[in-house]
Order: sequence, then C-alpha cells, then structure tokens
Amino acid sequence: GLIGLGKIGTRLRKLLAAYPIKVIAHDPFLTEQRASELDVESTSLNDLFERSLVVSNHIPDLDSTIGALNGSHFSAMREGATFINTGRGAQIVEDDLIAVLQERPDLTALLDVTLPEPPADDSPLWSLPNVIISPHIGGTVGDEVVRLADCVIDEYIRWNSDDPLEYEITAEVLATMG
Repeated sequence: GLIGLGKIGTRLRKLLAAYPIKVIAHDPFLTEQRASELDVESTSLNDLFERSLVVSNHIPDLDSTIGALNGSHFSAMREGATFINTGRGAQIVEDDLIAVLQERPDLTALLDVTLPEPPADDSPLWSLPNVIISPHIGGTVGDEVVRLADCVIDEYIRWNSDDPLEYEITAEVLATMG
C-alpha cells in the first residue's frame, strides 16, 4: 500500500512494477486515469491500512498532513504487517504508533523519519524490538548527490534554452508538495 503518489511514491511504484504484487494506493489527488497508468487500485486510507501487508508513507509535509496517520490506522493493520515512513515525522501521531507497536509485536515499523529527528533519547522507539530507525540520509548516499546535480544542470539547460522543464513546479503542484 502506497500513501502518496508524488515523485517518490510514483518512483517506488515503478520500481515495484518488476514484481508480481498487487499495489493499492491512497492519494487525494489520484485520478482514475493516473491510477490506471500506474497500475494501482485507488482506495481509502483506512482500507489501505486494513488490506496492505506493507504500508509505505510518501505524503508531503503540509500543515494539512500533520498527524494524518494515527492509532486507528496502525491498529487496523493486518497481522504481520510492516509500516514504512519515509515521508515526514509530523505526519505520524508518534504516541499512537508507539502504543500500537507495544500492543502488537506482530507489526514492524521501519522509520527513516521521526519527530523530533532523531527521537528523544528516552523514546520507546529506540527500545521496541519491532522498530528499526534509519538515519534520514537517503538523498546523500551512493550516487544520489551526483544524480541530483546532473538533474539541476539538465533543468537549467532546458530553462536557458526556453525548452519545457521536465520537473517544473507550478503553483498548483507546489500546493501539494511539502
């Protein structure tokens, strides 16, 4: 289950296309046409948590998404399910997540982001056996920095030549980004 099909969620979906799995998604901006193009079933957020064996969060960091994922979502997860947060820590009601993970050792949480980041020294997230916290460095490992620089240079060349930008951010798009 993918929450959010912006740039990152879409990229992940395309990587997952190589595997024989069913992907469901929740994104308030997902049209039927886009869902068909990405070969995902559009569903409600609650349904996504109830049905998915893996829930991967990619919603943007907006005021409207603060606390969007709470205890009712985590409690509804399938037995043995995994929650992955590579979105933002503010989107998670962390106390709710901790409570559910304490009650449900069958669940796993893989957290690339938290709030605060890193978690406080006394946070139960550090000691829960079903939680793995990774440093939030996804954009700075491997060749990502070089690829990002190449992307910026390519966009500049397009802009300087009055060609359409590949990754143009319009006011409409900016309203959905964090």
